[in-house]
Order: sequence, then C-alpha cells, then structure tokens
Amino acid sequence: MKYAHKKLFLIPFFLILFSPFLAFSQKDTLINKLDSLSKKTDSLGGQLNNINPKAYNKKTALSVNTYFTLLGSDLKQAFTKPFHMKRKDWLRFGKFAIFTGAMMFADKPIQKFTVEHISNNTAIRNISKNITTFGGVGEIATLTAFGAYGVIFKKSKMVTTTLLATQSYITAAAVENVLKFLSGRTRPSVYYNGEEPKPRFLGPFSKTGTDANGKKLYSSFPSGHTTVVFAAATVFAKEYSDKPLVPILAYSVATLVGISRIIENAHWTTDVIAGAALGYLSGRLVVNNYHRYAKIKAPNQNKGTISFNLNYMQGSIMPGFIYKFK
Repeated sequence: MKYAHKKLFLIPFFLILFSPFLAFSQKDTLINKLDSLSKKTDSLGGQLNNINPKAYNKKTALSVNTYFTLLGSDLKQAFTKPFHMKRKDWLRFGKFAIFTGAMMFADKPIQKFTVEHISNNTAIRNISKNITTFGGVGEIATLTAFGAYGVIFKKSKMVTTTLLATQSYITAAAVENVLKFLSGRTRPSVYYNGEEPKPRFLGPFSKTGTDANGKKLYSSFPSGHTTVVFAAATVFAKEYSDKPLVPILAYSVATLVGISRIIENAHWTTDVIAGAALGYLSGRLVVNNYHRYAKIKAPNQNKGTISFNLNYMQGSIMPGFIYKFK
C-alpha cells in the first residue's frame, strides 16, 4: 500500500512534465503559426512588442480557448527551450551558472549572518512575514484585484496583462516544481540533530529532511515564492514599460519577496537568485508569445500611422505631418 501511495503521489509530477507534449499531440493551426514565428524570432530575444493600449482590442483579446492554447504553447516553449538554444544562449547560461556557482560559497555565511543579526529583530521579522505572504496567497489576491479593476472599468490592456501574468505564474511554477524535484536541495531550516544546516543537492526522489519541529521540508532550489512573483512582475514591467514607475515598483516588490525568503530562513541566497532568473525568463516568454499571437490576429496593428497637425512658428501657421512608428 505504501508503494502504491508513492506512485500516486508522483502522478502530478509526471502530468506537469509531459503535459506540454500531450497538449500538442493534435494539430492546431494557431500553435503551428506560433511555432513558425518562434523559429524566426526567439521567444527570449529582442522582439519588438506593441504595448499601445489600442493594440489590446477585440481582435487580440484572449478567449477561454486562446488562453489555454497560449498557456500550452508557453509550457511547450519553456520545457523545450534547452533543445533550441543557440550559441549565445548557452554563453549567457554559462555566465549565469558561473555566477550562481560562485555565490553558492556565500550561501552559508549569508544564512548564518541573517539568522544571527537580522531574523532576531522583531520588527524586521514581522515585516518579512507580511512580505513573504505576498509572494504566495497575497499575489493571487493582487492579480484578482487587477483583473477585476480591468473588467469593471473596461481596461482591455489591464485585463490582458493580468491574464498573461497568470500564465507566467503557472508556467514558471511548473518549471520550478520540476527543478525542485530534480535538485532535491536541503533548506537552511533543516534540522541535523543540532548540527548547522548545509546547502546540499541530494537529487531526485531524495528526502530533504524536517525542521526542528519535525515538519517535513521540501526541496529548496529554486525559491518558489521568488519564482512566481518575478514571473508576474516581469509581465507587468514589460507590458507597461512605457510607464517607468511600473517596472520599478514591480521588480522592487519581487526583490523584497526574495529577500524575505532569506530572512525567514526558508531559502539559501542562490535559491532566490535562481528563482528570480526563472521568473524573469518565464515572464518574457509569455509576453513575447502573446504578442506573436496578436500579430497573427491583427497583422496590421503594428504599422506606423500618419497624422496631420498645424504648428504656429514665427507668426505663421505651418502644416505638418507626424509619422508614428509602432
């Protein structure tokens, strides 16, 4: 019975792992078009996206069908990305891996300093608890509020952006859960009969220990809270990049969530760094995938527009034309 229970427990993992491939076992015109465009413009490359509010219209709106079609495409691209990476992509990955590897030497010192000098401060601890909650249930409530605002006040861009943020959240969480399973990293709060915790990677199917109260701990790498909050923050930062305050606020809140996970002694510093990177890449992927979909649905919306105006100059009225590049 115990063995059967373990097998049942693994079913959600394998569904997440293979769902992208199962979802594309049937032909889908939109999916084929998205894949065709992704070959021309890498989903994480320098794609130019039209974020003008007018670009979010009835033609580019997300229905239930297109939402899940795009979500399936997001998952497929996320899980198959390593098989389509180019030389420059591997170079970037290599640099990040070297940086993260170097930071692992600082994991234990940072954790020890935080526990001894920061976590014991009652005021900081209370603030940290509230912030870390925002990276979980609080984020879902915030996205719901943004979506409701968009629907009530008929802000098509806000509605679309919120839906994309949920796609990014799901995509990043799916990849993060697989990485957690594969890494099997012990948390800084793990209890070793009084010994100091060590940041160790135990691999798949490993037992990652319990805390001092006997509560079972799950794999630490990467940080789930940090991953999903950066995933949603990146979508808002990209879709509202024309408003400088939005990216600043979005990434600031996401960074505070990541720091709170260290203060809470729930994650090592490199767990947070990896989670932030994964969330950021997932957000970019989802945004670019949607805008490729928008080009398919409204191919002419990115064309430039010409407008006529009159200018008063040195006592004379001069006609003029303005060409806007979208």
